[in-house]
Amino acid sequence: MPRKNDTGTPTGTRRSRTRTTDRRRLLRREVPGTIGLLADAGDFAAMRGYRSFTFDDHQDYLHHVDGLLRSRAAQGIHTTVALFDPEEYAEFCGETGLDPDTAETRARFTAELASSGALLPYGGQPIDELVPLLVDEAVRQATWEYATGLLAEVGHCADCGEDIGHASFDRASDALKRLVAGAGPGHHHFVCSIPTEARQLVAVLHADTTGDPDTPPRIEGREGLDFVTVLAAGLALGGTGGLVVRTTGEGLRDRVHGWRLDRGRLTALSAAAVFNAYCTDADTGEPVAPESGVEYCPGYEVDAPGPHH
Repeated sequence: MPRKNDTGTPTGTRRSRTRTTDRRRLLRREVPGTIGLLADAGDFAAMRGYRSFTFDDHQDYLHHVDGLLRSRAAQGIHTTVALFDPEEYAEFCGETGLDPDTAETRARFTAELASSGALLPYGGQPIDELVPLLVDEAVRQATWEYATGLLAEVGHCADCGEDIGHASFDRASDALKRLVAGAGPGHHHFVCSIPTEARQLVAVLHADTTGDPDTPPRIEGREGLDFVTVLAAGLALGGTGGLVVRTTGEGLRDRVHGWRLDRGRLTALSAAAVFNAYCTDADTGEPVAPESGVEYCPGYEVDAPGPHH
């Protein structure tokens, strides 16, 4: 007969249940999860219109989300955070016919975000640091999607029939290689800004180079793809825009180079034009004092003329 403990439960049964619980706990660590976060107070207020959403204070809500994230991390569970948009949620419920006033529907919408939305892996950041990072990621995702849409819609060249979006992407890729190579060794901070009818497209790229032609530049994550896509959209549209790079090197003054985008071509700016652009407030047009220890340099050749107009 199996031995029993003081409660009368067979010892073997208790051990079996303990092993089952331990195995499920270990397995839970291999099941990732996604949390939909209401980062904005206005979005939080919109969700309060649902009776099943029981939080009534945004800061208290963020405090509990922070605790949940920390708890999951302590258990070894990988969690990603997605930006929860009430307007997109309402559209989702309308398209699927699901009741928006249930926790189950909110969970299903969050699962959809995990496959298509802007996601940020949780790495232990405090919630007040996580929120702006998540917003920046959502802006980056929206910018890339919009620029990609522009490239897909620009059409074909009337003269040769070539896909202008595809050709512009190839040109932008080549231009980025020349931009990085021409900047020399150091840490480079590139910013490309393209105005469109609907929004201002801005892409940022950080690259580290050693000066060794056999060592490729180090570029973080998706920054290269995002940057090339935005630049390509500017080339394809043929409108205005601008691009600057600031290079920092050990023991050297920071250097700033600049280009303007005009009629589908990146044109190098003179040192005086770079100084004027960098030392002028973009919102007010008022002059800004130049930074000490910064050298304002002319741009260099990075873009071959495109055949499409």
